[in-house]
Amino acid sequence: MQKAQQAIMGHKGDKTTDLAQDTKEISAKDRLTTDYGVKQASADDWLKVVGQDKTGPMLLEDPFGRERIHRFDHERIPERVVHARGSGAFGKFRVYESAEDVTFAPVLTDTSRETPVFVRFSTVLGSRGSADTVRDVRGFAVKFYTQEGNWDLVGNDIPVFFIQDAIKFPDVIHAGKPEPHNEVPQAQSAHNNFWDFQFNHTEATHMFMWAMSDRGIPRSYRMMQGFGVNTFTLINAKGERHFVKFIWTPELGVHSLVWDEALKLAGEDPDFHRKDLWEAIENGVYPKWKFGIQVIPEADEHKFDFDILDATKVWPEDLIPTRYIGELELNRNPDEFFTQTEQIAFCTSHVVPGIGFSDDPLLQGRNFSYFDTQLSRLGINWQELPINRPVCPVMNFNRDGAMRHTITKGTVNYWPNRFDACPPASHQEGGYVEYAEKVAGIKARARSDKFKEHFKQAQLFWNSMSPIEKNHIINALSFELDHCEDPVVYGRMVQRLADIDLGLAQTVAEMVGGEAPKQAGRPNHGLRAKALSQFEFPPMKMSIASRRIAILIADGYDPVAFSAAYGAISAGLAIPLVIGTKRSKIVAADGTTSIQPHHHLEGFRSVMVDALFIPGGEKSIATLSKSGRAQHWIREAFGHLKAIGATGEGVDFVHNTIALPRVTVSASGDVHESYGVVTLRQISPSSFTEAVQIAKGAKGFLEKFFYAIAQHRNFDRELDGLHSMVAF
Repeated sequence: MQKAQQAIMGHKGDKTTDLAQDTKEISAKDRLTTDYGVKQASADDWLKVVGQDKTGPMLLEDPFGRERIHRFDHERIPERVVHARGSGAFGKFRVYESAEDVTFAPVLTDTSRETPVFVRFSTVLGSRGSADTVRDVRGFAVKFYTQEGNWDLVGNDIPVFFIQDAIKFPDVIHAGKPEPHNEVPQAQSAHNNFWDFQFNHTEATHMFMWAMSDRGIPRSYRMMQGFGVNTFTLINAKGERHFVKFIWTPELGVHSLVWDEALKLAGEDPDFHRKDLWEAIENGVYPKWKFGIQVIPEADEHKFDFDILDATKVWPEDLIPTRYIGELELNRNPDEFFTQTEQIAFCTSHVVPGIGFSDDPLLQGRNFSYFDTQLSRLGINWQELPINRPVCPVMNFNRDGAMRHTITKGTVNYWPNRFDACPPASHQEGGYVEYAEKVAGIKARARSDKFKEHFKQAQLFWNSMSPIEKNHIINALSFELDHCEDPVVYGRMVQRLADIDLGLAQTVAEMVGGEAPKQAGRPNHGLRAKALSQFEFPPMKMSIASRRIAILIADGYDPVAFSAAYGAISAGLAIPLVIGTKRSKIVAADGTTSIQPHHHLEGFRSVMVDALFIPGGEKSIATLSKSGRAQHWIREAFGHLKAIGATGEGVDFVHNTIALPRVTVSASGDVHESYGVVTLRQISPSSFTEAVQIAKGAKGFLEKFFYAIAQHRNFDRELDGLHSMVAF
């Protein structure tokens, strides 16, 4: 098993091997013991005074009982203040193009190396018990276990942030967290304090537009971009310095939920994202991201109309293109959530030689804050925990403290010493040497002039959105501000939106009851930029892999269509989920074939899948047609823009349920597609092929259906207003 794990982990399984010494697996051969190793004869009864007919007091002398309760009472560690709810996985990273022109860090230059990683995804505002699908920023933190030490790239799924200077971090988080008088609301920004802060703190304008976009409700962790957010530096072997931003782009494309779907999932499946990540890895559909860098030579730092050290600004791709040089793959789920996913701790200050820091004032504060946070949460020896410790040698004169693991032999614990033991490393030996940056200025609580412009990039983002995305931003702002009871708050925010776009402000004002502005707060410059719209990041390969596809059936279903679809879905590495009118076995129309569904219609809902297929079968469809819940499944999936496939008698069921004249269906043996609804009325043995080639313009039923699924959503339904004509 260990060899198999090493085969999928990077760097010859170094981190897997390292963790193995602390990994135990419980089996029937084991016997229950105390933490100090003594076998326990009972785990059911505390030592007590007892007679045949009377139970007396328990005895404090019972060490087994006291240890069990003591350990239980102290199982919890302080929850993270932000990013409390998370999920993670192990994987590997490699570069396929050396970046030695800008850095000498082997993790970014050695194309023969595979570096083991652990990645933790998270929401920001909610507690550990909150839901996965709330509108929020998502954390995207990567710990690289390099041969030169740990490198922590701690970022988000959005490339900018609400604040420019770290001193404002307590304010933005306090404003976003539940309001202090009643601890409401949990895990969302739709309340007075959050939006009051957004208005009064204009540098947050760009970021709240990103948060209100579809980026705030991703379909999956596996379908998010990741950004380092801050400006770091790279130093090459010549001693030349470049400024850099780090970017992750998923191979599956960048996709999101729709808002109604996100709301329902928060109640129906609050663990949706963490289950999705686990399920994909467990099924061997390993998530992958391309790793990119945006690089600016030190000499060009001041050549832009924005400050490149300002974390509320993007580096537009048309000015500084992304250079993709590597790949990240997640391929192993954790063995235990607490000791790995919960105890992993990141620090932006953890970099390796060849990578450094800029004067980004948000980054400078993060470098202090993250280390301080881990001390509070895990204790002074947090870096000795198995998930956090490096795979390279660690040796220094740090000593003692709570929960110290390392036992250091020898007679000295200081430098210099008479044995010349453990001296500092030279630069040639791999010692980290800070870049000799020349610094000049006055000591003041101030910012440079470029930091004072807060609206141009918010306009750039809005202008770069597709019509669909603009509509979603309008809806998001309308929802959020509708939850603000204070007219001062939503009235002011409507005026702020006029600083971005007058039409946006007027539309939102009408929805939320604010006074509609008569003129723009400032003119919109009309400029657009690449790589801001999610529509510019389609899947790198048309595929249904890892998509969840529900097959709705009742007794009397068509076994031919069912089996063909089920087999093809599985062969495409997607996940077929059979949904029945009951969870007991359901018998096919031939009377001999049967299947036990994964779920029944009331125990599972359409928001938990990516597409629906309804095979024919006269009796099956007659039963489903009488089920309001089955009809709701179809209408809800249609309203959420998902692909729907139907064959045989299922065609009329789907057509009658949607009941929109513009959505047409197959009339014969020809496959028909209309707004992502793919139908085939008359099937034959040749209707389904074993090998399904997903391509635009394909003629077969499964080819057309799978192509519709691979598109993620049918946005034409929304553009033409059809999705809002169906009650769901």
